[in-house]
Amino acid sequence: MKPKIVMQLVYVIAAMLFFLSQKGFSQSKPENMDTNHSLEVIRYTIPKSQHKNFEQAYSEAGKHLQSSAYCFGYKIVHGDEDPDNYIVFIQWTSADEHLNGFRKSPEFTPFLNLVRPFYNNIQEMKHYNPTTIQWTKE
Repeated sequence: MKPKIVMQLVYVIAAMLFFLSQKGFSQSKPENMDTNHSLEVIRYTIPKSQHKNFEQAYSEAGKHLQSSAYCFGYKIVHGDEDPDNYIVFIQWTSADEHLNGFRKSPEFTPFLNLVRPFYNNIQEMKHYNPTTIQWTKE
């Protein structure tokens, strides 16, 4: 496989693992399973000299996500083999509410000001929707 395809598969698998770490789902859709929310995946390449600043910025920015009615949760991971690779997962009520609700809310500007210094390091920023095909060991 081409390296780009392999990396895309890694990010999709990482997104699925994020969902699994949040809630335990079986492969059959339970009645209480919410498949309407959206997962934003943001991939960054952050130089080693900026790791601490990046993590500190998102630690502070996370407070604004926590106070948002549009955000269910977030998680940040970094590469094991390549620690300069970071992935930010943000669970939104929907992609539309993220773009048209959160971005127009009072929480957005302070959030953006904290993470803006790292925008040039973004490799990918997309929304993903969950499927009912999920499993976690209990």
